[in-house]
Amino acid sequence: MRIDVYFTPLGFNAGDVSGRGVVVIDVLRATTSVVTALANGAKAVIPAATSEEAVRLASNLEKDGVLLAGERKSVKIEGFALGNSPREMTPEVVAGKTIVLATTNGTPALVAAQGGDPVLLGAPVNFKALVERARQALVERGDLVIVCAGRERQFALEDAYMAGRLVKAVKKGIRKLDLNEATTAALALTPLYRTWAEALEDTAAARQLVEANLGEDVAFAAKQDRFGVVPQYAERRIT
Repeated sequence: MRIDVYFTPLGFNAGDVSGRGVVVIDVLRATTSVVTALANGAKAVIPAATSEEAVRLASNLEKDGVLLAGERKSVKIEGFALGNSPREMTPEVVAGKTIVLATTNGTPALVAAQGGDPVLLGAPVNFKALVERARQALVERGDLVIVCAGRERQFALEDAYMAGRLVKAVKKGIRKLDLNEATTAALALTPLYRTWAEALEDTAAARQLVEANLGEDVAFAAKQDRFGVVPQYAERRIT
């Protein structure tokens, strides 16, 4: 059995995930927001690589049941109903809706991960449930690929730390396991922080959110096991 971590989706292609279990991570904030939306009753989330693609995808759906959501540089895209804040994904707003989401880092990573089976979405907010599903995928497929969204095509500490915590939990009790070097590096990050909050607050993404008056999103994302759902991405829809 093998676990590979990718710190960004750059250089990543469909052949890297074909037939393998995949977990996509964008702690601040796309996967946190998707988990929250689906836990609060959203029908589905459709990721788009760009805001233009999001508008095009939404135009093909029933208008009454669709919400456009997304951000650029942390700020809600002009004309969209929602940004990328998990605190916006309340039952009153998202229940029964299909959300078409475009974000700077998270949704391009999801689009890149197409072809995995299954493709799961994770964050601290669904960590315990994610560990169970990721471990199941590893045992069934013999392979697990963890794709970090990163930040503006670069390494993102919050995603790498989450990857390390996930690998550490998933591999318990498994004796023979091959790891790529990024997986080993992610594991080395796990003792550096005592809590999710410490790890998330010590990041460039968190500082950018604070500057945009979205610091509460960091605290929201740092609370483990808020939800028991594990979103799965297949055929361009997350459910």
